[in-house]
Amino acid sequence: MSDAAVDKERRTWMIATCAAGGAGAAAVAVPFVSSLQPSARALAAGASVEVDISDIAPGEKRVVEWRGRPVWIFHRTPEQLASLEEIEPRLADPNSQRRAYPTPPYAQNRHRSIKPEFLIAIGICLHLGCSPVARLTPGAQPSLPNDWPGGFLCPCHGSTFDVAGRVFRNQPAPDNLEIPPHYFVSDTVVVIGEEQRA
Repeated sequence: MSDAAVDKERRTWMIATCAAGGAGAAAVAVPFVSSLQPSARALAAGASVEVDISDIAPGEKRVVEWRGRPVWIFHRTPEQLASLEEIEPRLADPNSQRRAYPTPPYAQNRHRSIKPEFLIAIGICLHLGCSPVARLTPGAQPSLPNDWPGGFLCPCHGSTFDVAGRVFRNQPAPDNLEIPPHYFVSDTVVVIGEEQRA
């Protein structure tokens, strides 16, 4: 057998081996790369949530889940809205100016919301991650001051928040309750987890 025939045969085997190796590498790489993509469950966990708020009566709060966190949708009464200005001297950050957990521009107002009557906030105290409870009735009651205006109490370490989720002065919580991205599709439907596109 001549050297030319050996080289041609060797080249054929080399091409076949490389092709088989390349196909094998692709067969291994495709599932590996696919495994790096987020699962359907993970994508769903980060997805926005659409909520019909038409049946939330004034003074009521509904809790929905977004990214594994509780989001409050609280329908404030006219009396609760009127109290927001009166208590501002008692608050740590009445204008939501702290930057650790920035408040979206559309909620940088006294009521911290797009629609004054609806507070949409993440119901987690920024001290140690406990969930505050509603203490909406004004007046003296256990664990609260005698001039309590109504709002929310974190039972873990006693942080208190007004009905706009703003923390009172000298509390363990370092900041107001976080406002998630959201926008209203209509007067009765809100999307939580996205901001309105221009």
